[in-house]
Amino acid sequence: MDGFGHVSVRHGERPDRFLLARSMAPALVEASDLLTFDLDGNAVGNDPRTPYLERFIHGEIYRARPDVMAVVHSHSPCVIPFGVASGTPLRAICHMSGFLGAAAPVFEIRDAAGPASDMLIRDRALGAALARSLGSNAVVLMRGHGSTVVGKSVRQAVFRAVYTEVNARLQAEALRLGPVNYLTGEEAANASAANDGQLNRAWELWKMMAAQVPRRAAPKSRLRRQSPGPSGGRGSRRR
Repeated sequence: MDGFGHVSVRHGERPDRFLLARSMAPALVEASDLLTFDLDGNAVGNDPRTPYLERFIHGEIYRARPDVMAVVHSHSPCVIPFGVASGTPLRAICHMSGFLGAAAPVFEIRDAAGPASDMLIRDRALGAALARSLGSNAVVLMRGHGSTVVGKSVRQAVFRAVYTEVNARLQAEALRLGPVNYLTGEEAANASAANDGQLNRAWELWKMMAAQVPRRAAPKSRLRRQSPGPSGGRGSRRR
């Protein structure tokens, strides 16, 4: 993810609601940044914080897919070419990306919004159109935009999002060498099932790496309270 992706999870007690952070870079999200939404994309309790414009991606997928418990939307750079190059679908090229199956579908926003949209899923109608393109798949590419990945847990959705990008990079490299021998449907399904039993191996590593990201800077007002002056003890120790 860059500064513009987002991750959501269905509410554990209210399947008609989901949790998603306020509009911010995903790497900076903390528990206090989470908002609760209904499936129409409305913040529960009239929370005044600014939500993601594309929250309708999440609400409409949860509405259409009761089996989905987590959604990841990202702008993975290696994935985008497969959404714009006709005749070259994104397919499972290795066992780690078996969830891609025979081919990831591509959402064409022009079919739902016409030829002059800003490419964003900014309302329920576009979210529903995207959910229809996703169908029963794990991944849907979004032409000229990125991709949306779903899973039965946050761990599975994140795993799939990471390896969608990995598969796209490997597939592009393999296509330069010649005809590609993709996984069969049976190989892809069996590999995906095997990987689902190993999600924690990758998750624990990624969690450790995320914990090493510097914490959000303290507000200036707080720093002023902690730093009495150039010669003050607390100020000099915090440099």
